[in-house]
Amino acid sequence: MSKIENINQTFSLKKIDNETINIKVHNNDILISVVGEFNKNLNELEKLTKTKIFFRGNSITIKGEKEYVTNASEAIKFLINKYIKTKLIEEQDLTLSVKTKGPMSKADVHSLSQLIRTPRKTVIARSKKQSEYINALTKNDITMALGPAGTGKSFLAVSVAMTMLFEKKVEKVILSRPAVEAGEKLGFLPGDMKEKVDPYLRPLYDALYDLFGYEKINKKIESGEIEIAPLAFMRGRTLKNSFAILDEAQNATLTQIKMFLTRIGENSKIVVNGDPSQIDLMNKSHSGLIKTKKILSKVKEIKLVEFDHKDVVRHPLVTKIIQAFKKNLDDKD
Repeated sequence: MSKIENINQTFSLKKIDNETINIKVHNNDILISVVGEFNKNLNELEKLTKTKIFFRGNSITIKGEKEYVTNASEAIKFLINKYIKTKLIEEQDLTLSVKTKGPMSKADVHSLSQLIRTPRKTVIARSKKQSEYINALTKNDITMALGPAGTGKSFLAVSVAMTMLFEKKVEKVILSRPAVEAGEKLGFLPGDMKEKVDPYLRPLYDALYDLFGYEKINKKIESGEIEIAPLAFMRGRTLKNSFAILDEAQNATLTQIKMFLTRIGENSKIVVNGDPSQIDLMNKSHSGLIKTKKILSKVKEIKLVEFDHKDVVRHPLVTKIIQAFKKNLDDKD
């Protein structure tokens, strides 16, 4: 594999006219990765950008309407930059490479300024709000994230936490969640603590295994570097050299969230995530998430990130489902 110094040394771009751009890639490893097996990546980019893309030798030629041609050329530049930084172009990068209009503009994505490397994949901020969130997770001691399912609250928090653990910036990652269905009376359930709490932390486990692999994560759990703790068991502790995540915080009371936040100790980070629209408590007014947000909104050291349906990065239908339910509730009001 030839050495890659920077993006400017790897390709040259020539605008033929308003409807044609030619890109010459000077590094074969990059060229092969960008084009994909049997031109698979270029074929997908054609669909995403509404252009025609031709490949010959080391040249990629893009034809179409001016706006679409520019978008396609920026997408290819993004893929080149992604390969330089990670030596890998993944399937999801094709969608990420194409800029969209409006609130989900991927200007921040194209800078690759918020990129998290894990053993199994690279994680890139897929919206401006996600970029803001990753920045908060890395720079602030306490971060609160509110918003609907599918916006990456848990996934990104786990990505940053585990990266800091593997880089030895913290000694422990603690995953916590209110066990609402069991009333937090976990002693009545069979099994050890991990078995009792596992069902409530499944989304966090899914993120861990997806990013770092089953074997690595289980070793970290066995060594105590990853700790699974129900919210009720956090009382009385002081967290030092730790990265603690409270997930599904909309199902915690104000007192419980306060207790969790005040566990913070030396060289530690705390993240509180929740979706105010998915409260499972018998009495929804007991949820402390929105109350905590209001109380702490003027504490400048605590970063609050609020996502909405426009930030959903799962299947496009998730956004439509969230909007439909929101409209139905608004109509009833």
